Amino acid sequence: MTYTEDEYLQLSGIQHFSFCRRQWALIHLEQQWAENLRTVEGDILHERAHDECFSEKRGNVLTVRGLRVHSPYLGVSGSCDVVEFTADESGVPLVGREGRWRPYPVEYKHGASKQTDADRLQLCCQAMCLEEMLCCEIPEGALFYGETRRRERVELSCELRDEVRAMLTEMHDYQKRGYTPKVKTGAHCRACSLSELCLPKLCKNPSAEAYIKAALETETL
Repeated sequence: MTYTEDEYLQLSGIQHFSFCRRQWALIHLEQQWAENLRTVEGDILHERAHDECFSEKRGNVLTVRGLRVHSPYLGVSGSCDVVEFTADESGVPLVGREGRWRPYPVEYKHGASKQTDADRLQLCCQAMCLEEMLCCEIPEGALFYGETRRRERVELSCELRDEVRAMLTEMHDYQKRGYTPKVKTGAHCRACSLSELCLPKLCKNPSAEAYIKAALETETL
C-alpha cells in the first residue's frame, strides 16, 4: 500500500505521537500550538541546523542541512536536520556529485538524551525515508543534544523500524477518522507545552453518565 501526497503526515509528528498521542492530535489534527521555553530553545537550535541553502564538503564528508525527504509507503514527508554523506565506493550516487556516497542522518535536539524512544523513532523514520529515496541501507544514525553538546549513536534496529511502522499506521487511522485520543495523565504532562490547552486534570474526569449518576446519588443523601 502507498499513500498519496494529500495523505502524508508530518514526519516530525512521530516524536509528538510517541511522547503523547493526544498532544500529537491537538497539534497535527486540531492545529493547536503553544510556546514555552523548551519549544523556543528547540526552535532556535533547529534554525541553525535547517539552513536549506547550506552544503559543505570537508575531506571525504559532504554535509547537507534541511534535506527534504518523503515516503509513499510510510505516508510521511519532512526534513532531516543534517545528513552527512561519506565518500564510499559501496555507497549511492548523488545528483551533481561525482563518486558514490554513504548517508548518515543526524537529528538535532534541545536538552539531553531521553529514556524514551521518541527522538530515536523520529531519526529512524528519517533514515527509512532516505533508504526508500536513495535505494540503500542505513544501519545507524545519530542524535545531537544541545544541552550536552554530544552525539548519541543510534542503531536503527528491526524493532525500532517495526515501531515506526506501527505508530504511523495508528497515526494515519486517527487522521482519517479525525480522532483526538483521550488524555492519559502522567509525569510527561508537566513538560508539555500544550498543558493549558489540553487541561489534563479536567479531561481525566469521569464520563458525563458517571458524573450525572454521582450527582443524583449526592442529592438523595
